[in-house]
Amino acid sequence: MYSTDSKTFVLMIIIRQLTLVKQQKGDTMAQVFVALGTNQGDRLAQLRAALSALEGCITLAQVSSVYESQAAYVEDQPPFFNAVAVGTTTLPPLELLAQLKRIEQQLGRTPGRRFGPRPLDLDILLYDQLLLDTPTLSIPHPRMLERAFVLRPLAEIAPELRIPGTDAPVHALVDHAHIGAVLAIVAPPLWPPQ
Repeated sequence: MYSTDSKTFVLMIIIRQLTLVKQQKGDTMAQVFVALGTNQGDRLAQLRAALSALEGCITLAQVSSVYESQAAYVEDQPPFFNAVAVGTTTLPPLELLAQLKRIEQQLGRTPGRRFGPRPLDLDILLYDQLLLDTPTLSIPHPRMLERAFVLRPLAEIAPELRIPGTDAPVHALVDHAHIGAVLAIVAPPLWPPQ
């Protein structure tokens, strides 16, 4: 019987091997969707800095407008600014997650209350059509279907996208999301930089 850590290690090896197989077939890039959120400091500046940092591990293709949304789960905090970015990466999912965590830390995120205020939150929503469930990473993101602040910007940039495990395109799922109501669009896409 494997421990949780050894299961994660085995999954990392399997994912790495699958990535190598893709590369050998000439398919080296994976399409990835990443959610961005912030409710501390200069929120637009935080999102701009995050997008700039993301370019070190993702070749960005498109970024949604910036949406202001109510805080989810822990409601006694300021509203968030949220966006979704899509691009391609050569990194396997767990390595990409590690990069996103480093970016969060570089931009001021420290350990705190779960779902509490934070200067930056980066979540992998989708990675190609991969279905993954490890103790550290689940793809598709396990709460994305309930989150208006994720589905609204996702529907803006990929309305016909079908999330693995669903029967409807993203634009048809938006009205069913009940967490983190979107209050307004507060800025056009922050990428490419002007």
